[in-house]
Amino acid sequence: MSAYKKMLVAIDLTEEAPQVLNKAKAISSAHGAELMLVHVVEPVGYAYGGDIPMDLTELQDQLDKAAKDQLAKYGDEYGVAKEDQVVTVGRPESEIHRLAKEQDVDLVIVGSHGRKGFQLLLGSTANGVLHGTECDVLAVRIH
Repeated sequence: MSAYKKMLVAIDLTEEAPQVLNKAKAISSAHGAELMLVHVVEPVGYAYGGDIPMDLTELQDQLDKAAKDQLAKYGDEYGVAKEDQVVTVGRPESEIHRLAKEQDVDLVIVGSHGRKGFQLLLGSTANGVLHGTECDVLAVRIH
């Protein structure tokens, strides 16, 4: 019996995502586990501190659509079913914690740049996910 049945792979949609996905795919294959791909789009208002007096809905919708399209490409490439590809809007750590709990996930896999010093103090998504997730978390070192 495997320790892992369902794995949530949280990826940003950069050229570094395949490094995380390749490792996740190998681990899920070894454990016969189901993979779930997640990308969290931060609300556009966050970037501007919510001070811009304009409707950002259209921009947010465009970002969501672009993220869904890109996630679908990764889903096809890595054999992840459509219903296991999730694009959600919010704070990455909070959304990953929520989905891991809701979906009864055994392992969360995230990419990490291995920040040091001052950058580490500012925190990273990987660090935020680690603190507050009830299941195992694997941080894949991105090179």
